[in-house]
Parts: sequence; C-alpha cells; structure tokens
Amino acid sequence: MRIGGFQKISLIDYPGRISAIVFTQGCNFRCPYCHNPELVDPAQYGPILPETEVLSFLEKRRGKLEAVTVTGGEPTLQKDLERFLQQIKKMGYLVKVDTNGSKPTILERLIRGRWVDYLAMDVKGPLHKYGQIAKADVETAKILRSIELIASSGIEHEFRTTVVRSQLDKEDLIATARMLKKAQLYVLQPFMPKKTLDNQFLSELSYSTEEFAAIQKKLESKRLRIIIR
Repeated sequence: MRIGGFQKISLIDYPGRISAIVFTQGCNFRCPYCHNPELVDPAQYGPILPETEVLSFLEKRRGKLEAVTVTGGEPTLQKDLERFLQQIKKMGYLVKVDTNGSKPTILERLIRGRWVDYLAMDVKGPLHKYGQIAKADVETAKILRSIELIASSGIEHEFRTTVVRSQLDKEDLIATARMLKKAQLYVLQPFMPKKTLDNQFLSELSYSTEEFAAIQKKLESKRLRIIIR
C-alpha cells in the first residue's frame, strides 16, 4: 500500500462514526478541482508512510475508534488494497472506501468479500462529460458498472458530485441524477476554491445556496434522496 497520508481522527468522514482516514497515493484521473493534489500529481508526492505504522496505531485504538476510511488518490489502484482492508476488518473496524468507480472489478471483490461497510463514489457528471472533467481517458462503461454494483450491493453507500459552475449546468446534474435512480443517497458538494490540482481553478465558482436549494428540489422530484454537503 502506498499510503501518502494518515489522519488519526475524524468526526465527519464516516457518517455517524468516529474514524481514522488513510490517504492512498496515486490516481488515474486528473480532475482540475481536486483538493488533494499531493496524492495525484507525482511531482507533489511526499514520503510514503509505513503500512505497519498505520496498522500499529489502529491496533492500539481499538475500542476508541469505530471506523477507518480509505481514500485518495484512488484506493482501487493499490494492489494490496484487499489484503489491507482484511487486516483492518479483523481488528473489528467498520471500513469505508472512497472511489472514482474506474475499477469495478476491484469493487466487486470488495463487496463480495464483505471487506467494506460503506462505499462513496465520486460521480463526475453525465457520461459525455467524463473525459473533459476527469482530464483522462475514461471507460464510461466501467463507471456505469460501478454505479450498478454499489447501488445493488446492499452495502451502505453514497454517490457524490463536486459542482463547479463552469463544468456542470443544471441539466448536467439532472442527467447525472438519472444514472443514480437506485442509489441510497446523492450528495452535491459545492466546489470550494482553497486548494486545487489546477491553480486556474482557484478562481472558479460553484452555485449559490439559493441555486442549490432549487437544484435539490428539482432532483428530488426524481425520487432520489439529495443532500448538499
């Protein structure tokens, strides 16, 4: 496991649970608004944290922490991900994995093995805009497969979209919501221009609170539970 960062406690990342966060290094997308550029851009990579150090901490915090979130970067690129999650599960932790959905075969293995208790998938927008937003060659059939796997898994989950006004208009969000009709939850995340992979995006904007409220009302008419986070 290439672990690029570790947060010892979080009250917000795993819904309703006190968790630690493991940040994996490396991603196959290059979304310009990405707020973890040091995990995506090899030129910004920091030192790798020893896996044994992270596992040792988690062992000592059993009974105090409830869950572990594995995020990135893109965790499903890690060849040792399944083994790593198995070790965490054996300590008695709940496990949440954040993913961009580009590796449905890996997700299927995690779901079938019951090595994950919560899945959060970033959905960039409607399929025809995926390459433009992710700045990568994206096999959209794999994105759809991941959505299907997660939505039908019986595992607690959410789908979420970071909303940049210049990239996604309201019709794009409606089209995205249509893909998620079987989902438990769809989270809209207003873009916050604080730290980005592409510094030009520091001047980009999201929608206003009032506009998000109107979007939420429109999308909820699709019988999909929506929250703004």
